[in-house]
Amino acid sequence: MDSAVRPGVALAVLCVVMVAGAALLYRVAGLGAASVAPKAAIRGAVQLGLVALVLAAALTRLWSSLLVLAVMFVAAVLTSARRASAGWSSGWLAMAIGAGVGVVLPLMLFSAVVPPTGVAVVPVGGIVLGGTMTATSLAARRGLDAVEQRWGEVEAALSLGFTDREARLEVVRPTAGDALLPGVDQTRTVGVVALPGAFVGVLLASGSAAEAAAVQMLVLIGLLLSQACAVAVTVELIARSMVHRGR
Repeated sequence: MDSAVRPGVALAVLCVVMVAGAALLYRVAGLGAASVAPKAAIRGAVQLGLVALVLAAALTRLWSSLLVLAVMFVAAVLTSARRASAGWSSGWLAMAIGAGVGVVLPLMLFSAVVPPTGVAVVPVGGIVLGGTMTATSLAARRGLDAVEQRWGEVEAALSLGFTDREARLEVVRPTAGDALLPGVDQTRTVGVVALPGAFVGVLLASGSAAEAAAVQMLVLIGLLLSQACAVAVTVELIARSMVHRGR
């Protein structure tokens, strides 16, 4: 399609100009080291290049596509674990991310709404996995911060006869809404504030606005369920001290 972004010299030059502009702003406005944006851009370009090569072969078969999703899942768990700063206990967050994705993807596949092909499973699964990872990271970080900062309230609840789980829930549960807010806001404002990636991708590929809207709504509603499952499990893991920071 003529409207699609095509690789070439013009694209490369434009990206270099934008990265240079970002680096300049980092330096002038004191946002951080000027190398942050260039390093991120180079890393992103290398990763996308490698992913493109892998996907070109992997998407031809369902089993290899599922293997790609498995690798993405491991990367998502490691990212959430690092963000939580909970040491080895953060490995339990795999349960939270798995709960979210494990509910939504089977529903999409068994309903036949998403065909069991690599071309469909990897993009949709990747978006759901990425959003679930973000919500899990936020829930874990905010929940553990709340336990640390409001430990006096936890101890007060314990002195009143609350169990350890109940006492922790008193300070952790209110933070869950913050982790879910980005996904909820994205769904509420879709098409009004911004056009998300799934919509734009399908629109550029097929040219059909109706198909693009259908895919985007499927992804957004799937994310609402997946993120809710993941955050609920994360809150429970923190309340049961399975995910914790050293004290």
